[in-house]
Amino acid sequence: MPAGETDRAVALWLYVCCAMIFAMVVLGGLTRLTGSGLSMATWRPVTGWLPPLDAAEWDAVFALYRETPEFRRVNFWMTVDDFRSIFWLEYLHRLWGRLIGVVFVVPAVWFALRGRIGRRLGAGLAVAFLLGAAQGALGWYMVRSGLVDRPEVSHYRLAAHLALALAVYLYLLWLALGLTRKRGARGRHEVGLGLAIGGIALTAIWGAFVAGLDAGHIHPTFPLMDGSLVPPEIFSLAPWIADLTGNPVTVQFVHRWLAISVVAGILLLRWRVRRAPRGERRPFDLLAGMALVQAGLGVATLLLGVPLFAAALHQAGAAVLLSLAVYALHAGRRLRV
Repeated sequence: MPAGETDRAVALWLYVCCAMIFAMVVLGGLTRLTGSGLSMATWRPVTGWLPPLDAAEWDAVFALYRETPEFRRVNFWMTVDDFRSIFWLEYLHRLWGRLIGVVFVVPAVWFALRGRIGRRLGAGLAVAFLLGAAQGALGWYMVRSGLVDRPEVSHYRLAAHLALALAVYLYLLWLALGLTRKRGARGRHEVGLGLAIGGIALTAIWGAFVAGLDAGHIHPTFPLMDGSLVPPEIFSLAPWIADLTGNPVTVQFVHRWLAISVVAGILLLRWRVRRAPRGERRPFDLLAGMALVQAGLGVATLLLGVPLFAAALHQAGAAVLLSLAVYALHAGRRLRV
């Protein structure tokens, strides 16, 4: 197979992996939003891919759940039939993670055995594999925080789990783009786009804090909070660094202003490339348009009281926005202005 066709085949495989990780991010958000994440109280990464198959197995799995703080304090009213309604989404979430591993490893071995993966790409894929394995372990570490003495997972571990998922996704996306699109010399807007990517990622992490602390239900108004630009409850915890990440009001406040700053920065980037040929500025057009859509989704999610569909779209929007920022960074090296 010619080198160009080899690159396209490997890139297609990597894009499929990216699409599966994107779906995993959305599925993880749905798992959190529906309160399904603590329904599986054990982790068997190799052997635990089959669901309960009969009444006895369902009773055994439900018995494990009844020992958790979430059941004892929150879902004590549940029967085994009620339990099934939250079990299936977490089961699908874990099964999908296993499928991603299979879809990544099997073609990687196949391509490597046929000499279609060079040394540099092979090193990159090895890093991606290690990050993916770490993501699985981090997921269980997150779940464990809700199985000991509290009926919810640590919002810090939740944010770390999301951050690593996005990191793996963007890393594979960058590798795939490198196989399908030529890159030029360093561009004038590389620093700005790097800052935009960092800002989007930081905003997403604070969004995970918002989700983990249920902070979206506090002060569901925009642009003011409790009738003021700066709500009186912020910075009420000591030390201040703990307040930034542990006070639900402060967390929502920071998330809002990070988002506003990121959107403003992206729009400024778009304005700076306004004289570029239409084809060359298209990635910036897409990025700016999606930034406005994502901001609208965030406001709508807040004002509507964090409904499931809006919150899921907002989390998916963050992944789309990051994707477009990485695409713009890769494509922007060919800009002449």
